[in-house]
Amino acid sequence: MAGKGLGAAAAIFDDNRRVLLVKHSYGALNWELPGGGAEEGESLEETARREVREETGLDVVAVRLSGLYYSRDSDWHHAVFVCRPVDAAAIPQPDAAEITACAYWPPDALPRPISDFTIRRIADAVAGAAPTTLVLVPPRRWLY
Repeated sequence: MAGKGLGAAAAIFDDNRRVLLVKHSYGALNWELPGGGAEEGESLEETARREVREETGLDVVAVRLSGLYYSRDSDWHHAVFVCRPVDAAAIPQPDAAEITACAYWPPDALPRPISDFTIRRIADAVAGAAPTTLVLVPPRRWLY
């Protein structure tokens, strides 16, 4: 299936139940869950862990799958895993190439700009229910 995208992200929560977000240095300069596209021969869980390490310097362990999504407009399948840092005392650091900032945010007070898709994925991770079906994602709306 040429052109079909696969990606994954991580929802990482601190002890205060705040979620880790990264701020992109490109595009809408938005806040986002750490994540990205899968590489050849890589599982989606491995993708999430690698992207977190590349974007924030944190090594994480996947605890559970919190959502499976499909965006028809970009032909992209996306998985989100709730993860925890291997070292609970580790402090995330932006990679400075793609990411200009990373910080923990309360799920009810997220920074802007952010997409409705990111908010949906965070809400699903907070809810804690195991995914039972693929969620069809409408075109993203940006909140400023």
